[in-house]
Amino acid sequence: MTDVTPFRPAVAGSQPPNDSPEYGSTHKRHPKQALVAFAHTVTEATGPRFSPAQFPAIIDISTVDGHAAMGERIIVRGRVTDEDGRPVPDTMIEIWQANAAGRYHHPRDQHDAPLDAHFQGAGRVFTDADGWYQFTSIKPGAYPWRNHFNAWRPNHIHYSLFGSGFATRLITQMYFPGDPLLELDPVFNTVPDEHARKRLVAKFDLDVTRPEWALGYRFDVVLRGREATPMEE
Repeated sequence: MTDVTPFRPAVAGSQPPNDSPEYGSTHKRHPKQALVAFAHTVTEATGPRFSPAQFPAIIDISTVDGHAAMGERIIVRGRVTDEDGRPVPDTMIEIWQANAAGRYHHPRDQHDAPLDAHFQGAGRVFTDADGWYQFTSIKPGAYPWRNHFNAWRPNHIHYSLFGSGFATRLITQMYFPGDPLLELDPVFNTVPDEHARKRLVAKFDLDVTRPEWALGYRFDVVLRGREATPMEE
């Protein structure tokens, strides 16, 4: 089936540049030569098929074997749409984050903060027919990084969204409202446009909040067009 809606690129200034002087590691990661365009084959455009049958959903990363992780339990709910507000169904969303103490469950993370054996640290959800997704987690802690002197990353959750194949993968981060580290964070501030940066910050949502159990947040993702969510290149 052909998408008859013309592709609308993101508004200028709403997406981060490949090389940002304040974000040090972009100097080593961004392309130094002109990109080479090539036609996608069926393999890149349609495979593999991401479905719960092959990739089981992991919708609650706040527990392991029935034991609850330490920290503030949260529920995150949102909707994935295109530039015209049309839902994008059956999208696989991978999430990963630090624990409440600001440490990732990964051998390369040597931050002097405690690990939590009851926190999974990563999950996977799928959007439904109307583009909605939801997962349960623990609010991640801030952590130091060596981008510059006394640098700390704000609380955030990483998102990886897959389309019909590996060639249609988008990566972004969700931040939390009221975080004082946002205005100091070079990653968050790689997005030039202030309005676009705000699209990376979740909103507290009392309707998502579960009484006496977890606070709720709303984080919508727009894949392209005038209100596109900023994505990492």
